[in-house]
Amino acid sequence: MSRIIRIGTRDSELALWQANTVKDQLEALGHKAALVPVKATGDLVLDKPLYELGITGIFTKTLDVAMLNGEIDIAVHSMKDVPTALPKGIVQAAVLKRGNYMDILAFKGNEEFLGQREGTIATGSLRRKAQWLNRYPTHTVMDLRGNVNSRYQKLKDNEWNGAIFAAAGLERIGLEPENTIGLTWMLPAPAQGAVMVVAMEEDEEVREICAVLNDSETETCTRLEREFLRELEGGCTAPIGALAYIDKEEEVTLKGVLLTVDGSKKLEASLSAPLGKHQNLGVDCAKSILSRGGKRLMNELHYDGLTTTIFSTKQLTEAQLGRFDNAIRVDSEDFIKISPNRISPIPFRKKIKNAVFSSKNGVESLLTNVSPAELQFENIYCVGRKTRRLIQKKIGKVTHFENSAKDLANYLVEYIDGTEVTYFHGNLNLEEIPKILEENNITVNAIEAYQTKLSGKNIDEAVEGVLFYSPSAIESYLIKNKPNKIAYCIGETTASEARKHFKDVKVAKIPDVDGVIDLVNKNYMPPNPQRGNAHSDGDGSLK
Repeated sequence: MSRIIRIGTRDSELALWQANTVKDQLEALGHKAALVPVKATGDLVLDKPLYELGITGIFTKTLDVAMLNGEIDIAVHSMKDVPTALPKGIVQAAVLKRGNYMDILAFKGNEEFLGQREGTIATGSLRRKAQWLNRYPTHTVMDLRGNVNSRYQKLKDNEWNGAIFAAAGLERIGLEPENTIGLTWMLPAPAQGAVMVVAMEEDEEVREICAVLNDSETETCTRLEREFLRELEGGCTAPIGALAYIDKEEEVTLKGVLLTVDGSKKLEASLSAPLGKHQNLGVDCAKSILSRGGKRLMNELHYDGLTTTIFSTKQLTEAQLGRFDNAIRVDSEDFIKISPNRISPIPFRKKIKNAVFSSKNGVESLLTNVSPAELQFENIYCVGRKTRRLIQKKIGKVTHFENSAKDLANYLVEYIDGTEVTYFHGNLNLEEIPKILEENNITVNAIEAYQTKLSGKNIDEAVEGVLFYSPSAIESYLIKNKPNKIAYCIGETTASEARKHFKDVKVAKIPDVDGVIDLVNKNYMPPNPQRGNAHSDGDGSLK
């Protein structure tokens, strides 16, 4: 090939080492190559802003721009600094064989401070800080930034006990601190120790040449680590570590960790699969963490210091919180408290022809007083799918259900077997069902099965939307709050009540909690749609 491959690189000592490594390997294959150090981001000769091109990485942006401008053919990066989503038109061309992936502690004096309450170490990486504080919660962590050489000089110039570096970074520039400890317990940044080569997608010639430099094992492991990062992160920088490796039996293992910045909370996961069946390890490992509190933790990290944008009047589970779009800051609390009444078992000693339930609360409260075996219902009618599922699981077959109280009452008027129902309700029950039935000469034997206590609180004015699951929750909300937000309602009965007070009312297509969350995801507009998916370990270059 007569063409000279122009290799873009930052001008730090470590970046130049990496670029020269690629240059040497290309020349060993018989190709011509030249380094093109790039210092500052120039203006793109394009009609789109950077974010529309997907250019987000703080440490890779300069080279991305140079490549899109045609100034270089390939760029060489510390792989852990590269955003998980590459800019449009730029693709991964090769990953070199991985170097040492470990973090090491360079320390002064002796190691005694590791066993003492007081200690000071330095790092600019959120991941390292969080993992250190998780292990040594009484220590102090100082911020440390700059290239490897400048950071090591700062360690010598300050009264710190030590500072954390990437082993590969020190080894590659020949910097050998006198005292070091390998932090084998600390999970590295995804792709730490690996070098990535990127090229223009349309430049097939260069991509084919670079493909020869690719190390398949490193590519497999770093891809899993970056997929883990991408699945967890959703656009914000967080303390995330990941390491994948392949053992002699060709089994692939991925370990991942997510922490709070202060290290007080840590969620870990480890999954393995045979090589060839490993493709989903990254996503599965991330989902394992998200399902065990990771979604809430990421939400806290992403919106630390920001106000809630959506509030639920029912306490949500981790799985339900995980269903919200990452752009939505969610808080939740029960606005109504349910307590079952004492119900005499006498009415249940004979068969009840038509039993009617308007909510799960009525079913649950009845079952605290009477065992399912004692209940003799010929027909059971109810409101809501979840109520139906609970009845069929605990009591027996449901004759018919509707999604709203009004629809159920109208159905009973047309199709009920007989002219009498036994209606299980709460103390704040809306009169819709008994009113419609009694207007049509159907006798209603009402049994108050439970008490509903309103227990709302003041909601921050910055909240944009509130999730409601019953008319009682709306009543509870209005005691201390104004109806000046969007009301997201679980069903038509709740929405009918909301429309009496709120100007903007939206109703879920499927009347359950997940349906309301999906409704929010569909209608909510995040305040900053330009967030990228860039990630860095915190202090630049390959640490």
